[in-house]
Amino acid sequence: MTLDLREKASLLRVLGHPVRLAILAELNKGPKCVADIQELLEMPQPNVSQHLAALRHEEIVDYHEDGKQRCYYLARPGLVKSLLRFLEPDYPVSKRSKEDVQRAGRRRQKTACAALAAPSRR
Repeated sequence: MTLDLREKASLLRVLGHPVRLAILAELNKGPKCVADIQELLEMPQPNVSQHLAALRHEEIVDYHEDGKQRCYYLARPGLVKSLLRFLEPDYPVSKRSKEDVQRAGRRRQKTACAALAAPSRR
């Protein structure tokens, strides 16, 4: 497996937590300090900080200090906006019979074989 895929898998693991998704959804609305995030999510500050640290490690969020408070913002807003757009729709589950699956597989196989057998037009 390539290093790039390992890095992407690590990123997906970090993004795959409901609390982190909630944090990202809030930060998508604008920068927020830890206390604000804690209040919005109704979670203890240490838990919020741990999740923010995981997101910071993957460079998804970053912060600036405002006095004694850390205020977080999206460091990769395009990624977060795409992720949230991806999560919005309800993707229906498509159940198919064994026969439908086999028929579709045979059709694709015939099409691929015909394309290989066709003479080149060069």
